[in-house]
Amino acid sequence: MIKIGIIGFGYWGPNLVRNFSSQKEGNVIAIAETRKERHPSISVNYSNTIIYSNTSELINNVDIDAVVIATPVFSHYSLAKEALLAGKHVLLEKPMTSSVDESKELIDIAKSKNLVLMVDHTFLYTGAVQKMKKLIDQKQLGKLQYFDSTRINLGLFQPDVNVLWDLAPHDISILNYLVKNKPFSVNATGVSHTNNGIENVAYMTINYEDDFIAHFNCSWTSPVKVRSTLIGGDDKMLVYNDLEPSEKIRIYDTGYNHTSDEEKNRIMVDYRTGDVFIPKLSSQEALFGVAFDFIDSIINSKEPLANAELGLEVVKVLEASQKSIKNRGKEIII
Repeated sequence: MIKIGIIGFGYWGPNLVRNFSSQKEGNVIAIAETRKERHPSISVNYSNTIIYSNTSELINNVDIDAVVIATPVFSHYSLAKEALLAGKHVLLEKPMTSSVDESKELIDIAKSKNLVLMVDHTFLYTGAVQKMKKLIDQKQLGKLQYFDSTRINLGLFQPDVNVLWDLAPHDISILNYLVKNKPFSVNATGVSHTNNGIENVAYMTINYEDDFIAHFNCSWTSPVKVRSTLIGGDDKMLVYNDLEPSEKIRIYDTGYNHTSDEEKNRIMVDYRTGDVFIPKLSSQEALFGVAFDFIDSIINSKEPLANAELGLEVVKVLEASQKSIKNRGKEIII
């Protein structure tokens, strides 16, 4: 039985406690929450759990095997480093850290102590993303050409990171999981309408060394909530709408063929429109899969799906996007 301590009982913390408490080989024995006004509600719902207001007390509890950190990104590095040095396995909320150097240092510590270091990229454990991975690996879409993501809504404005750091990690992790090629460079633009230097609307393009391209549209100031991704292949195209309750994925047997007429110096395009296929997806809660994978990786000494290296790759893209935004969209080599 893996004994778990969870740091942070804000928006995501209750979901983590619920899913880890549902694991056969895991048990949440402690919760650390610095805001003491939340302690009474924790006590009511989790009466057998130790409650700390000091995170170090939880980390230094010798009975705890693993620590789950659900706090703002600026605190991830220091808390994770303290936990790893104390010999605890660590699951971090996304993004992994606020810099590439911080992520690399945590990976080095985890490796030196033979500890599991994992990032909660929850979407990798959804039935939709797992189905997309299977379809792409089986070449059902043909050669991939583009990945186009829109993740917009009204709020929540974050006080410490811009909209790309807040929303884009979901889709960057999905992209890196689905596509084998490594990103080459990033261009990003954004604007702050709150005069605090934190961009609330941003656009990012990830460039590759071949003809594949990825684009991201993120906003905290949209009148509607949109969570959609288009993935184009030269055989078929896929639409992923995470807000759709049941039919989240649609595969379109749609494409085009082109030929060149050198004499007339133009391209001739023939379009093809076929059937639409809606696959059946697993309905298991993604966060349950995250909790299971973390505990299973500890017990069996294996690498989790959402491993620290994948978390590092996401931070590399985010850090490059920040440099590009501050340099008016300049291309930043990753």
